[in-house]
Amino acid sequence: MRVLITGVSGFAGSFLADALVAQKQTQPDLEVWGVSQSSEMPRNANAQIHLARGDLTDPRFTANLISKLSPDRIYHLAAQAFVPISWQDPWATLENNIRAQTNLLHAAAQNRSRARILIVASQEEYGRVTPADLPLNEDTPLRPDSPYGVSKIAQDYLGLQYFISHQMHIVRVRPFNHIGPRQNERFVAANFAKQVAEIEAGLRAPKLCVGNLDAQRDFTDVRDMVRGYILALERGIAGQVYNIGSGKPRTIHALVETYQQLTRVPFDIEFDPQRMRPSDTPVSYCDTTKFYQATGWEPEIPFEQTLEDTLNYWRARIQRDG
Repeated sequence: MRVLITGVSGFAGSFLADALVAQKQTQPDLEVWGVSQSSEMPRNANAQIHLARGDLTDPRFTANLISKLSPDRIYHLAAQAFVPISWQDPWATLENNIRAQTNLLHAAAQNRSRARILIVASQEEYGRVTPADLPLNEDTPLRPDSPYGVSKIAQDYLGLQYFISHQMHIVRVRPFNHIGPRQNERFVAANFAKQVAEIEAGLRAPKLCVGNLDAQRDFTDVRDMVRGYILALERGIAGQVYNIGSGKPRTIHALVETYQQLTRVPFDIEFDPQRMRPSDTPVSYCDTTKFYQATGWEPEIPFEQTLEDTLNYWRARIQRDG
């Protein structure tokens, strides 16, 4: 069986590659391919991953890729995933996220692909929610409050359209915030971990720069999340959309408190107004009942363990890079 991961060199993509390569122990015929614009291998540098370098926004490249590989499973993770960038250059995010997926689905349809395809949308589709909406289920109205959220709605509904129009086996997921080692420092849990590691190494003053600490989010370990992606394709129903998350709201302040417990050097907290977003939903967390009933998935890795692993990743990286 041949599996294709788009965005394989990214955060979730690299962990998904890890998880799928691990399955080769019981599925020796499993062949894992990844596509990335970068020439770099996934961050785990796993030699058992075949890498195709190219740009999915190029329809010719994408058509050739699907025709050549004829994958049995496609995990579409490639996207511009950082919400603040979408305010700075809205069209770049919309064009990248929508065009790449359009090319991918069109190529699969043209090749009459029988692949099972996972479309990774986002909790950002729900956008500005009210207390009455919580916890968010798959029928909650979509009120995107960022260009990124709009781009993910387009991806979500493109997946639905190709399921309806071409009878393709497409499952859509709306993952909530996933965190862990290897995450880019632009994201809050990784950013705090990097700051703490730099404080411990004497590379910055013992002050943690923060933004809005009152916002509440639904955090899941990335390793649990990619396990959910695999289950979604194997057990999820084609045409359906599923929330994936812990189902528990945690404040950003809870991240800070946990890092305060983990640090080797005490630090103060300093508010940085530059870290505030133009639009920020106060509370967001999901109802995972539908996904649990379809797959039996539940998160397994404790929140505190995720943050400790994230901090240890940044400690090792700073020590390595000097």
